[in-house]
Amino acid sequence: MTSPLPHSAYARSFDAVATEYAASRPSYPPELFELIESRIGRPLADTEILDVGAGTGIASQLLNQHGARVTAVEPSEPMACQLNIAHPGLPLVRADGDALPFADRSFDLVTYAQSWHWTEPRRSVPEALRVLRPGGALALWWNVSDPEKEWVRAQGERLAAAAPDHGLSDVPEKAASIIEGLGLGIEPVRDEVRWTRSVPVDTHLDNLATHSTLAVLPPGDRTPLLDAEREAVCAEFPDGIVAEEYVVRLTLVRAPDA
Repeated sequence: MTSPLPHSAYARSFDAVATEYAASRPSYPPELFELIESRIGRPLADTEILDVGAGTGIASQLLNQHGARVTAVEPSEPMACQLNIAHPGLPLVRADGDALPFADRSFDLVTYAQSWHWTEPRRSVPEALRVLRPGGALALWWNVSDPEKEWVRAQGERLAAAAPDHGLSDVPEKAASIIEGLGLGIEPVRDEVRWTRSVPVDTHLDNLATHSTLAVLPPGDRTPLLDAEREAVCAEFPDGIVAEEYVVRLTLVRAPDA
């Protein structure tokens, strides 16, 4: 395995792949939002939501479509630009979760879709609790390729052998224990939702290329790696349509009632 790069290099890698990220990254299944509603005990409609690390707005727009009043937070200028292009009416603030520029008790729900691992938990969790209204909730979730599928495991092993590891891939599994370890007296709840999307091989490879561990590679290393992956994926899916199988890992914590 190649030696890891500084954490900041991985975080900045999305700047160069923002367009591809917007076009190829997966969405989230309706069952996820039903699960969140059941956990928070209210519909998302008319809920004030702060979506932090919103990226190109994939989750922000879905929450908005459920009738929520969503404010997106995104530190990266290229990613924020893609969000504005795709969702021009969505309120957007350039900031990050470690220092939220919002008043106390402003939101009913703070969400992190595919992004909480880029924060410092000792800062981002207290910040989320600060801006939440009493009884509100912090929800973190990630699309994780289903490790029970043999082809997914094989792909993961190939990529891990060829690309530097940022050391954050286990955060979706460990999010609850990380929050418990902060000693804030809050009890996380973990859930998961399985789902599948079917996409052309090109979309699948474009999706892979937007992951930070590949995005940090120079083109001379990344291109042959993706070419080899194309051959392996086409052998698995000879019709050219890839069944990307995901587990959405959800961790949710409620803010104190008072």
